[in-house]
Amino acid sequence: MKPIKLFTALATALLLALPMSAFAQEAEEEETPLVNWSIAATSDYVWRGVSQTDENPTGQVGLTFNIPGGFYAGGWGSGVDFGDGDPNFEVDYFVGYNVDFSDSVNFDVMINRYTYPGASELNFNELITKTTFAENYSLTAAYTNDFGGSDTDAVYVAGGASFGLPKDFSLDLSVGRSMFDDAYSDDYTDFSVGVSKSIGMFSASLGYYGTDGSGRDIFGELADNRVVLTLSVGN
Repeated sequence: MKPIKLFTALATALLLALPMSAFAQEAEEEETPLVNWSIAATSDYVWRGVSQTDENPTGQVGLTFNIPGGFYAGGWGSGVDFGDGDPNFEVDYFVGYNVDFSDSVNFDVMINRYTYPGASELNFNELITKTTFAENYSLTAAYTNDFGGSDTDAVYVAGGASFGLPKDFSLDLSVGRSMFDDAYSDDYTDFSVGVSKSIGMFSASLGYYGTDGSGRDIFGELADNRVVLTLSVGN
């Protein structure tokens, strides 16, 4: 199925089902389920400020198994478009551990394996940590010694914040910095500003994404500022 048709079909299904979520909103909060799942339709898959789908829409799915004690493992997939030929998909596999250090500090560490069927030379692993403070603020740090299968060291750091708005909307902010070996690429900064809303199992977000001048010099139009709409369903 072509990306535009896939996005339209998923978006229509999510919007038609939205009224049913009012029942879920009244349910009491439960403990972390054994399995978390998600299905999403997005107008553009943007990763660290750069379009991974040549500025086209795509579908995404995720599945996480939660293990008692804070451990988890799972997978996530999305369509991608890096030009003619493969890959057409990105499939990630991950294992991690999540723990509350206190009532206001949560820490998450995971190993993520990025894979690209049909283009295995792009596969690589990344260690990612995320510390969340007072539920509203977060700090992410990631490291790989093989970025994009290039045998290159790369570090990514990002800060984020989320604030409640009237009518149960949320304002979401983030800024990140990608840093590479000098011989591979210049460093660049990405940012995003968005609003989101969840109703039971359903959520929608509208975000404005972009990079600094270095990002646009490196990736061209794929790093231009853009608005992205994402509709998702999951538990």
